[in-house]
Amino acid sequence: MSDPKIRRALISVSNKLGLAPFARGLNSAGVEIFSTGGTRAFLEQEGIPVRDVAGYTGFSEMMDGRIKTLHPKVFGGILCRHDHADDMQALETHGIVSFELVVVNLYPFQATVARPDCTEGEAIEKIDIGGPSLVRAAAKNHAFVTIATDPGQYADILAEVQDRGATTLATRRRLAAAAFAHTAQYDRAIAAWFAEKTQSEREELPKQIELQAKRLATLRYGENPHQKAAVYAFPGFCWPGVVTARQLHGKELSHNNLLDLDGALEIAQFFPQPAAVVVKHNNPCGAAVADTLAEATVNALRGDPVSAYGSILGFNRSVDSQTAEVLCQDGLFIEAIAAPAYDPAALAMLTERPKWRKNVRLLEIGDLAGPSEAWSFRVLAGGLLLQQADTLPDDETDWKVVTQASPPNELLRDLRFAWAMVRFVKSNAIVLAKGGMLVGVGAGQMSRVDSTEIAIRKAGDRAAGSVLASDAFFPFPDSVDHAASAGVRAIIQPGGSIRDAEVIEACNRHGIPMIFTGRRHFRH
Repeated sequence: MSDPKIRRALISVSNKLGLAPFARGLNSAGVEIFSTGGTRAFLEQEGIPVRDVAGYTGFSEMMDGRIKTLHPKVFGGILCRHDHADDMQALETHGIVSFELVVVNLYPFQATVARPDCTEGEAIEKIDIGGPSLVRAAAKNHAFVTIATDPGQYADILAEVQDRGATTLATRRRLAAAAFAHTAQYDRAIAAWFAEKTQSEREELPKQIELQAKRLATLRYGENPHQKAAVYAFPGFCWPGVVTARQLHGKELSHNNLLDLDGALEIAQFFPQPAAVVVKHNNPCGAAVADTLAEATVNALRGDPVSAYGSILGFNRSVDSQTAEVLCQDGLFIEAIAAPAYDPAALAMLTERPKWRKNVRLLEIGDLAGPSEAWSFRVLAGGLLLQQADTLPDDETDWKVVTQASPPNELLRDLRFAWAMVRFVKSNAIVLAKGGMLVGVGAGQMSRVDSTEIAIRKAGDRAAGSVLASDAFFPFPDSVDHAASAGVRAIIQPGGSIRDAEVIEACNRHGIPMIFTGRRHFRH
């Protein structure tokens, strides 16, 4: 059977983007347009001929627009099989016309419930009934009907209509698949909203999770060149981050770039004061807070200058010209930078001066929100793990000095900084900090004493006078002995080991004050 000629279109959309030129093109191609309510008024304002659905069905809209298209003269015209004589006879008997094109997008439920001030009544009214029914009917009958659910589809549909008066079966199948995905995503969002509203306070974790993501881009490769990769976005996600960022300059982002940029931003936004973070292989190798972003950047890059070569940088303030001047210094190579914004002068400097100017990826994130409670997913073979993200600051009222000596006031700032940083380092994690900057990191080792030795070696002479943070308790006092020999002045750790008394005794022997926080920060 030949492709059915598109003679009539039913258009009912919430999102009017691109609708006027699309409808005007359909009209010029001889397609009769039927529409309802706000869509009909919009098309009439654009001077596009349109028939009112209520006038066609003889049944006016009612209940504040809840009932508009739910009528046999609408659904009969969509669901009729053009190669079934009985279907076509039914159209003639009941005075029904066929619709070969249906253009529908749904009420903005997800955008509505994402608003902090959204009421339950507003959310309920944004649950579309007629729209999904129209979409599903047209997609089911895609052998004869073309369904458009996204303004991005208009151009291709119009081109085929103008060229041959119809769409191809391959196009209709592709659009039907997109339509069913669209309604499935919509229903998932509604179900998730209801689940959140009805979830018991004692039942913090959902019984079932439905994940839907849209591919944003296919990447050159994954972690290694032989692995295929792509980046996806969850529908309705609009918070600042690498997924929603705008790339201002540089080569295409890689799989590893995205992971490191996400990690750098997670750390930077944790701090209220200007912060700069240097990440290499998804671990911070440098970080600092200071009164200005430029000063923080200088100190962050000094944390581990060797590892900083070819690194990823994250900032929690807009990059100004003073910071850009630091980044343009000779001997420095930067893969990518993520920041809320870039001053025009800073952007010009970063894209014109350094040797790596053509390749550096610059991401504009937008205003960063502070740390908030959220969920963290990890994929397993055949399933996933869900947990609360470790994003909230610890309550210092739970901290206890467990040694004879208390840390002097001048070290408290560094202890807070070190304790904040250690949660972002892969366990077993040890960090050394001094003067508001990271000077040594020991990450991802199988024993805590190995991490301690690595952090001290990385810090070198700067270990003297620094403070040490451990993401979990010391199982033995050997790490304390190493720290003391390197000149560490204070230690902060969760406590909780069966050998805590031995560790405390070692600190007392060396005259090192130690704080127990009572909270562990593993990052596997």
